Amino acid sequence: MKQSLFESRHQAQWDQFSRRLEQLESGKAQAADCCDFPKDYRRLCQHLALAQERGYSSFLIDPLQQLALRGHQQLYRHRGQLGADTLSFILAGFPRLVREQWPFVLVAGLLFFGSLFGIGILVLLFPELIYSLVSSEQLAELQSMYDPAANHLGRTAERASSEDWVMFGYYIMHNIGIAFQTFASGLLFGVGSVFFLFFNGLLIGAIAGHLTHLGYGESFWSFVIGHGAFELSAIALAGAAGLQLGWALIAPGRLPRGEALRLAARKSVQLICGVMLFLVIAAFIEAYWSSMAEPTPLIKYLVGAVLWLMVAAYLLFAGRTPHAPE
Repeated sequence: MKQSLFESRHQAQWDQFSRRLEQLESGKAQAADCCDFPKDYRRLCQHLALAQERGYSSFLIDPLQQLALRGHQQLYRHRGQLGADTLSFILAGFPRLVREQWPFVLVAGLLFFGSLFGIGILVLLFPELIYSLVSSEQLAELQSMYDPAANHLGRTAERASSEDWVMFGYYIMHNIGIAFQTFASGLLFGVGSVFFLFFNGLLIGAIAGHLTHLGYGESFWSFVIGHGAFELSAIALAGAAGLQLGWALIAPGRLPRGEALRLAARKSVQLICGVMLFLVIAAFIEAYWSSMAEPTPLIKYLVGAVLWLMVAAYLLFAGRTPHAPE
């Protein structure tokens, strides 16, 4: 193919790529404008390789090389920016968002932790109450998991021999399922999130009260106190995200419900991203630390207390300083 024909065929693509580069370099590019940038960059590199292979003049090859160099710099600069943005969200953006949404977080926390502690105390005072919430078969399985004489703390007999990494994956899927259910059901005008927050609080609290009443409290509480800092906080925050969706539908203000829901979903999804991080951390602790039989209960209580303090300090204070990443 002659050079003139090659240029006429692809010049419009090169000009468009050059304009997009100028937008990226000046910081004026929109996110939607960057979606096709990697594909356009690869196509330009292909054109450059063809021009060099066919021996076209330097009047064509040199400008293409300059475009390819500038494109390479922009491509990898934005890839690095993604990592920086993720780190910024973890270190500052997520806790700021939790504090910003404090009304929903407060309501979700009261529903979840209030029902948890309330039913736990009631089951301690009235042990028969547990049978109205949990079946006898489930109770037998739970008692075998936390029996002080058992050698598979926090695991059923069937899963006792499972590798820690297998249980890590199981815990992630199980916890994410609960969190997503609590979040997504908020689309039912918030009623679904209220139900699952209250129900999960009742279930966890009733089991805790029952096992404590049986004398299994030390094995149970030493097991859950570590990963519970992240797991229980994540469930409450997932509920808060769901309540935000529900409130956008109930009280959209002057906006149409669809627009109010879209705006609420933007922040709710960000909140859920932080929840997923908490659940991964919780699953790791549960698989590799909580189930260990070697540490004494006192050590587990101390580690658990430190983890609860870390979660509280992170959510309350991270990202407050002026030099925190934006």
